[in-house]
Amino acid sequence: MPHVPDGENASAAAARRTSPVEAWFRELQLRLVAACEALEDADGSRGGRFVRDAWQKPAGAGVLSGGGLTCVIEGGRVFERGGVAFSKVSGAALPAAATAARPHLAGSPFSAMGVSLVLHPENPYCPTAHLNVRALAVTPADGEALWWFGGGCDLTPYYPFEDDIRQFHGTLKSALAPFGDDVYPRLKRDCDAYFTLPHRKEPRGVGGVFFDDLDSGGFERCFALTRAVGDAFIPAYLPLLERRQATPYSERERDFQAYRRGRYVEFNLIWDRGTLFGLHGDGRTESILMSMPPVVHWRYDWQPEPGSPEAKIYELLPPRDWA
Repeated sequence: MPHVPDGENASAAAARRTSPVEAWFRELQLRLVAACEALEDADGSRGGRFVRDAWQKPAGAGVLSGGGLTCVIEGGRVFERGGVAFSKVSGAALPAAATAARPHLAGSPFSAMGVSLVLHPENPYCPTAHLNVRALAVTPADGEALWWFGGGCDLTPYYPFEDDIRQFHGTLKSALAPFGDDVYPRLKRDCDAYFTLPHRKEPRGVGGVFFDDLDSGGFERCFALTRAVGDAFIPAYLPLLERRQATPYSERERDFQAYRRGRYVEFNLIWDRGTLFGLHGDGRTESILMSMPPVVHWRYDWQPEPGSPEAKIYELLPPRDWA
């Protein structure tokens, strides 16, 4: 726990910190939306725009109360579908999906806020990307307020370019370097372990960084690390789209993209703790499921032809050092 000044209880100290944390989350959402809309306009035409959907769940209307702003783009010049959502909610009982590492906190009052992003470009040569940064505070029965941060970002290409993957990981590594040489490798390993489909025995993509239950080193360090990950997303990901979004493609590539998107859906609906936290905790369904791609295919026991471009991604999915 961080130092609490004399005369200030832990709950008041947690409330005191809420303002700068919330302000950064809200500002990050605005920057992410602005950067994506700028990319939509990069060819000189007015591309797609995000629809802003502000929502509120009043106290007593369900398990959660609070609100947020969900920004969604569909049918854009670059993004077939994408969402950037901010939420700030509280509840009387922490859902089980959030207590894997702290089972003794199950059922405790809590508050949570954060930003979630998923971008699905239309061009199959452009990778899907995910970002989430969040903060959670809990007041257990003994009255001592606890807090922690979580988040990460990862890349899911369909037709991978190794230079793009190295740039994505290299940007994240540089952003985390001030926190110690061991931080990026550890968060990368955690990402590789988390974003995998156990029922397929297959990684979802080529990884990135992931952290959860982060509270060691003090509040300011944990918040700074969370900001570093969120701030690194635009320089890590958008240059890849700038390079690839005009690459010609055919129905073959679109069909394979839709097939691989099926893996994304399987992970989000079966294994992702954030999705389960929202759905099991009576979260706002439209905002939670904004991450779903608009076009998805499944086939029975399909395998790519050996040596084909579609087989290339399977060679690069096993975890490796990219930076």
